[in-house]
Amino acid sequence: MTPVMAGLVGIVSMFAFIAFGMPIGFAMGLVGAVGFGLLITFHAAVIKVGVIAFDLATNYAIGTVPLFLFMAHVLFASGIGKDLYEFAARMLGHRRGGLAMATIGASAGFASVNASSLATTATMGLVALPEMRRHGYSLSLASGSVAAGGTIGSLIPPSGMFIIYGILTETSIGDMFAAGIIPGILLAVFYMAVIGIRCRVNPKAGPAGPRYSWRERWEGFRRTGDVIALFTFVMGGIIWGWFTPTEAGAMGAFGALVIAGARGKLTLPGLRTAVYDTLRTTGMIFGILFGALVFNAFITVTTIPLNLVNWVSAVDLPPLAVLLIILALYLFLGMILDASAMMTLTVPLFFPLVTGLGFDAVLFGVLVVRMTEIALITPPVGMNVYVLSGVARDIPLMTMFRGTTPFVIADLFHVALLLAVPALVLWLPSL
Repeated sequence: MTPVMAGLVGIVSMFAFIAFGMPIGFAMGLVGAVGFGLLITFHAAVIKVGVIAFDLATNYAIGTVPLFLFMAHVLFASGIGKDLYEFAARMLGHRRGGLAMATIGASAGFASVNASSLATTATMGLVALPEMRRHGYSLSLASGSVAAGGTIGSLIPPSGMFIIYGILTETSIGDMFAAGIIPGILLAVFYMAVIGIRCRVNPKAGPAGPRYSWRERWEGFRRTGDVIALFTFVMGGIIWGWFTPTEAGAMGAFGALVIAGARGKLTLPGLRTAVYDTLRTTGMIFGILFGALVFNAFITVTTIPLNLVNWVSAVDLPPLAVLLIILALYLFLGMILDASAMMTLTVPLFFPLVTGLGFDAVLFGVLVVRMTEIALITPPVGMNVYVLSGVARDIPLMTMFRGTTPFVIADLFHVALLLAVPALVLWLPSL
């Protein structure tokens, strides 16, 4: 059997294992180790697996994962999600669709201290959804804005997907964090524009709420100013080179403890829960990364990436056309796989091809993360929608997916803008 054929058999086998319920990290690691052993030797495979495990465990950049996760869990316990939403609602709630816009704004703010799109969706579902329902918002608009707002978490640092991409491709995590800020803000603007258009077409979908005084708005800002200052300090330090992403994670975790203590929310049970949740999520991410790196080693020796590059060169397709085909494939895969699965399965295949065609690794990383996050709100595997359905069990899934459809259209326009103007992604990392 040729190496390429062995690689294709390995890919099919891995999908089969995942389809039958095997954890994705274990499936990739098993296929990668066995495939590497068959193509080289099993002695070499054992050594390779050990080297990957050692490198991953001693990787300085991997420290960003538990540190930023711990920061997120501590701030979550301090009630920051509710405070961010109340501040945004006081600023925007008097407009048509204002509470839905506030949900988008609060999601962007919460994403700045949270590495998880699913956690952002769950938090906003508990905080914002009941408020919108109380003011008579349509269920599709209310649920769609919550589910779509969660996807902003993929772009606003610290993003778990950027960390995974950086480790898989050896791209600077600091550059990835900086690259996501402007696209993340633009995505929030796109989503708010969608809400504004929907409420102009159908004013009953998002009726205007009460107008707050500037004194009440200032009070809302005061309760979130500490977290805004922490995010500015941590991200500004990364962009301007004051400290590495790992050091920024340590500063953020320490700052979160200070904020929680100042708010009187730093209790022993809450701290124990934050530590437990951090370790559990970190273990899951480490398992996926380990399996992906073993699988990546197997894919490399199959020469599939090299053959893909040679094939593209032979058919003489324009580089942009190749990139568009890859992005369209992500849109299709999003209908059957979750975001982390797509990232770990496809990046080892496509990264050498895309960078070989001359595209910037940071730009490709942002585009990949953007496409994988669209999967979170598209059927049938829209994880954000399923998380939200656990919060609001009385809203039908089809109503939620119908509500996310306009946001998916906005997502595609957002990706097109990033492709047309790469400086939106690359300007901050260039600093």
